[in-house]
Amino acid sequence: MSESTLLNHYKISSLNPIEWPAEKDQDSSDDEQLPQTATANPIRRSKSRYSVLEPRRLRKSGIAGAEKTKDGIDNLVQKDEPDPLGDHASVVQALRQRGLPVEDDLKLRNRFLLSSTTFNPNLFLAQVHRDASTDTLFKGLDYLSRSIEQKSASLKVLVESNFERFVRAKATIDNVYTEMRNKGHEPESPTSPRRPHSRQQSRQHSRQTSRSSLGHYRQSSNPMSPRMDAGRQPESPSLKKNALLKENEYGVQPIKSPLMEVAIKAEEVWGPALGGKDKEESLKAVLACVEKNRGMFELGLSLRDCIKRKDHENLVEDYTRARKYANDAKSIADKAIQNRVALTDSEIHTIIVTGRMWADVEEQIEAFKRDVWRRLAGTHFTKQPVTEPEKSEEHMSLISILLELGVEDNPIWVWLLSRYDFLKNKITATAERSRVETEVLRRRLASSEKPSLAARRTHLLSATNQGRPADNSTLDSTKVMEFWDHVHTSLRALLATQGGVLGEVIEFWETAQSFIDGKAQKTLPIGIDRQSQKHHRLSGDGVKDLQSGALELVNLIRESVFAFFADPPPEDISMLYSPIPPDTPLTPVPRTPKSAGLSPRSTTRFQFDLSDIPPPSPRTGQSWEKYAFWPPTCNALSGVHFLSKIMILVGTAASDMAGLNIARDTSRQNDTLKALLGGVRERCAQAVCSAWGNDAETFKVLEDWTRSTERREYTNYPQRFGAIEGTLLGSMQKILYVSEAMNRPGSAAVVVPPSAKLIQMVRSQFVGSIYKSLSGMVENAERPLKLGNMVVDDDDDLAKPARNLIAPDSDSTIIDASNRARQNVRILLTLSNLHNLQSSIIPSLTSTFESLFSVTFTEENATIRDVLAQIEARLFQSYVEPLARSIDRLVQDGISSPTWEPQTPRPTDARPYIYEVLLELVAVHAEASAISTSLTTGIIKKLLEEASKSLINAFQKRAKYTLAALMQATLDVEFLAQTLNNYTSEKTSEVQSKIYVKLDERTDNEARLRLQGELPELRGVLKRLRVKTGGEFGCFRRARGATVGQGQGHGSSVASGNSGRSSSRAM
Repeated sequence: MSESTLLNHYKISSLNPIEWPAEKDQDSSDDEQLPQTATANPIRRSKSRYSVLEPRRLRKSGIAGAEKTKDGIDNLVQKDEPDPLGDHASVVQALRQRGLPVEDDLKLRNRFLLSSTTFNPNLFLAQVHRDASTDTLFKGLDYLSRSIEQKSASLKVLVESNFERFVRAKATIDNVYTEMRNKGHEPESPTSPRRPHSRQQSRQHSRQTSRSSLGHYRQSSNPMSPRMDAGRQPESPSLKKNALLKENEYGVQPIKSPLMEVAIKAEEVWGPALGGKDKEESLKAVLACVEKNRGMFELGLSLRDCIKRKDHENLVEDYTRARKYANDAKSIADKAIQNRVALTDSEIHTIIVTGRMWADVEEQIEAFKRDVWRRLAGTHFTKQPVTEPEKSEEHMSLISILLELGVEDNPIWVWLLSRYDFLKNKITATAERSRVETEVLRRRLASSEKPSLAARRTHLLSATNQGRPADNSTLDSTKVMEFWDHVHTSLRALLATQGGVLGEVIEFWETAQSFIDGKAQKTLPIGIDRQSQKHHRLSGDGVKDLQSGALELVNLIRESVFAFFADPPPEDISMLYSPIPPDTPLTPVPRTPKSAGLSPRSTTRFQFDLSDIPPPSPRTGQSWEKYAFWPPTCNALSGVHFLSKIMILVGTAASDMAGLNIARDTSRQNDTLKALLGGVRERCAQAVCSAWGNDAETFKVLEDWTRSTERREYTNYPQRFGAIEGTLLGSMQKILYVSEAMNRPGSAAVVVPPSAKLIQMVRSQFVGSIYKSLSGMVENAERPLKLGNMVVDDDDDLAKPARNLIAPDSDSTIIDASNRARQNVRILLTLSNLHNLQSSIIPSLTSTFESLFSVTFTEENATIRDVLAQIEARLFQSYVEPLARSIDRLVQDGISSPTWEPQTPRPTDARPYIYEVLLELVAVHAEASAISTSLTTGIIKKLLEEASKSLINAFQKRAKYTLAALMQATLDVEFLAQTLNNYTSEKTSEVQSKIYVKLDERTDNEARLRLQGELPELRGVLKRLRVKTGGEFGCFRRARGATVGQGQGHGSSVASGNSGRSSSRAM
């Protein structure tokens, strides 16, 4: 006997069971009831010990191996059956060999059993006969066909053998129905139908009876159809009331009223008692349900508490439990619908309680989700340190909560969009506020009083010897410094990577890039049943939108910065007022809607009185009027100091924006950033050069005629001028080259060297500032100053300290330059300063310019030297010319005097005019030496030359010279020449030689011959005079160790016997 036969016979699942099957206990309850007897103990039939394993003949289903449903009703689907194609004895065994869990999964097993309505032929052949060949399948087909034919024949035999039984049962049923229906009617004439005597007659009779019965059944409820009992007499009402007719509710009407009365009475008597019991049972059932589902009832309160405590971890766990309860209830309902069975009371209770719980949970979760969505859309942060360490990760926490709970919209995408909108609005608001607030400060500066020259001098003196400001607060006025500080702070708020909007944009793109690459999602949950996993990957269109958004933010920052530097000052500042004031003549028609108004800041400088609105700055043609970022009356020092920082900030920001690499093709983006940096650099350079030129015109106020502590022959002006120019050049190099921004990743693509045109503009301004400074020096030297304790310039009321000194003191720090008569002192100081500029300051500045800007200064150096030579010659001439005129008057008056010609035949001393000339030169020597010893030699040489010219001109005015006059003239000339022998130039020697020629021309031969004999005596007189005046004119002697001059001494003319010939020799 096969294994399947044993299993089907005893209805067990295994030949080696380990426990008693539970269904056998249920089957025992279905045994036939024992017949009841009058005795107390019923008669029990003997049963086999293994009767439960024996097949029972009186079961509702006699099919071996049939299954039962959950309600205990047998069905026709067997647990196993042979292969319909005849290849296998058991289908289940064949499937078990192939590893299919058909014993555990009933639905799967039924798809392979021919007796099931869910039998799947394709699946049956694919699994049971997957290895069968074509011949085998054909044989199976023949086997199946024979089986079908055999079963069809068996069914035919069954029907034929039991046909008469079926007909008799049908006739009996029809007769009973007719009798019950016609109860109370008069019977028809007794004509009994003939009983059929043959099978054929029986079949014909049954067909006719069946049709007649069907006709009675159909026509009983249709009054318009012909009735078969039309020939009968109408029955009486008493008989009709018991008939099975619709009119009397099919015979129930007579007992309906008594039953209703009894029911009402029973309700009145037993209702309260039965109702109380029902209530008790209901309460017990409810209590049992509550105890059974206590965890379900507590879920709502637990969720509310988690939301209140912000315990998101337990919140997700509770929501998961609630969802599991809901899924279980749904699964109960789905199975009942699928199996078409009614729900039990317990199941109904469970579904109702779960539904109420789930409704409460859903309401709380939806409200919590809305709050999380709101918080997520408003979660924004920066890289700056915040009080809460988790602030920068708050958005990830909120996104994790939403993904864990499950949402339709992608929280990652929603947060990125909200972050993009926030940054876009912040960029616009920050840029607009900065422009308007800067314009307000600019207008206030323009309407305020201009700084005095004394104040400007103080600001210019803030430059040190090293070219760096000693104190930034003194670079300019307080209001100007406040303006620059506001501009720098505003740009930092927009462009700084730490604490600025650009830093937030960079962080936004880095975060978006991490989401695009899938790195940020690694720590995010996938939700319940992996329903949030779809939100972990951004779509292709979403990635493109993020790239476009990031580029838009970068372009918005770039355009805002470029507009701030390139656009003229804004005329409309109404957006800063809150509320916006009405239109006034000072505020033109607003170009900004009211919705764009900016809320006022707490600082008082941006709080306005509507009756005192800052007016637009007047148009006077000043250079600063076309720059929105340049404060009025600002000097170049404060400008380059702050603009160099601003250019570093702009260059660094441009490099950082270029280094983002948002788009694949970065060339276009780099070109726009390069244009931004170039445009801002050019505007800054233009503004600085304009202020530089204006400051160069006031460099003259730096001259206070104070000696330098390092080189006392100079004043402090050259050093101050060099310090200012050095500071400007160093800061201009930072503005043009933005060298401190070159260490950024994207700097190579956007930070390029300045154009030759821009460098030429700075070069021209540098040279121009030197020319203007030299012009100011000449103006300071030549302009007369008022007398008094305060030296006041006639034009600008510039006060300078002064000291009333009779003669310059070489040890004094401040030189008396206040008297108009002391103009020579100013000229000498200026000449000394020019020498310092030409020899040291200007070459150092040009060398600095060449090294900073990588250019050569050949042509400009030659031009500057020529200009310096011209100015020096002009000042030297202006100093020497009055002295030369004074000496000329002395010489002319002395020689033309009637007392000039000696009364004695032999002169013993030089005439007084010679001593007056020498004393004048001594004063000049002392004056020049007190200023600068380097100037003394040149000045004395020039004055000696001029004195020699005056002598020859004066001697030429006499027609004839006697021997005494000739000897006096020779003595005067030789005494002057020998006293100033160290200052004799070639030109002076030539002039002195010409003097003797002119004297010889006006002397006769006798006088010339006699002069030769008087020369020894004349030499002695000259020697005595030199010794006598050695102390008086010792300043003209050459100091020991000094370089020996090459001057010539000219002697008197020595007669040689020829009338037209004279010899000149040193005496």
